[in-house]
Amino acid sequence: MSFRQKLTKYLDNHAETRENHQDSSLQTRYYKTTKDKGLKMLENYFRNSPDYKLNAVSSERGEISVITNKGRKAFIVVTVIMVRPFFTAIDFSVTTETVLPIDFGFSTKVIHQLYDQVNKELIQIDDIRMGS
Repeated sequence: MSFRQKLTKYLDNHAETRENHQDSSLQTRYYKTTKDKGLKMLENYFRNSPDYKLNAVSSERGEISVITNKGRKAFIVVTVIMVRPFFTAIDFSVTTETVLPIDFGFSTKVIHQLYDQVNKELIQIDDIRMGS
């Protein structure tokens, strides 16, 4: 990752994961679960966490939208897509509400915290080519 990309990571108010992200910590992660089980786990986590307020759940689209309750305000969209049986991708998009268009890496930090939580509940698949 270049210096410019690292700088942009901290001088932006938005971060998201995707398949081929320059920052390896923000690449899509895959889990050994179904879309419905992944969505249910995330929905339960957000419902029971005092740090988040569940905004909407769309099981058909595999999306959950959430707002942070504590600290900085951020809007989070979680996307859960089943690539094949028991091979499910989970992506996050976080936009921080700030006066300036800068969050000093807060949105990236939120994504890392959410992936840490998902890793406690679901089995991560490290090698996407092998599926195991």
